[in-house]
Amino acid sequence: MKLDRLEPAHGSRRNRKRRGCGSGSNLGVRCGRGDKGQKARAGGGTRPGFEGGQMPLQRRVPKRGFTPLTRRRFQIVDLARLGGWDTAQELNAIILAEQGFVRAAFLPVKLLGTGEAPKGLKVKVDAVTKQARKKIEDAGGSIELIGGASS
Repeated sequence: MKLDRLEPAHGSRRNRKRRGCGSGSNLGVRCGRGDKGQKARAGGGTRPGFEGGQMPLQRRVPKRGFTPLTRRRFQIVDLARLGGWDTAQELNAIILAEQGFVRAAFLPVKLLGTGEAPKGLKVKVDAVTKQARKKIEDAGGSIELIGGASS
C-alpha cells in the first residue's frame, strides 16, 4: 500500500448528476424539470407555505393569546442565595449585578421568598413577594420598593 495510490472502495463513491449537459447526461433536454411553467424557470418556485392562492394553513388556523405591551419582566433573586450576605450593606440592583446575582442593574429585580432571610437585611428592589416581605421583616430587616411598584 502506498499513500499516493489510495482510492476509495469501488462503488462507495458516485459522481454527482450533472444537469443541463445535453442529451448525453441521461437527463435529457429539460434536465428533470418537466416542460414549461414557473418551476421550470431559473429562480422559479414559490415561497415556503404558498398553496397556489388558497388561504395557507398558517392563516387558516386560529391564533391564541396576545403579547401585553405593559408586561414587566423581572430578574429573580431568591432569599436562599443571600444567606451569607453582609447585612450592613444595603441590597440593591447595582450591588446584585456586581456580585453576579442578576445580569443587569438597569432591569427590574424581584425578590422571592425561598429560603431564610439574613438578620437585619435592608433591601431596595422593584418588587417582592409577600412571603419574602414577611421573612425579611420578621428577621428585623426593611424593604423599600423602587419604580412605583406594589409588591
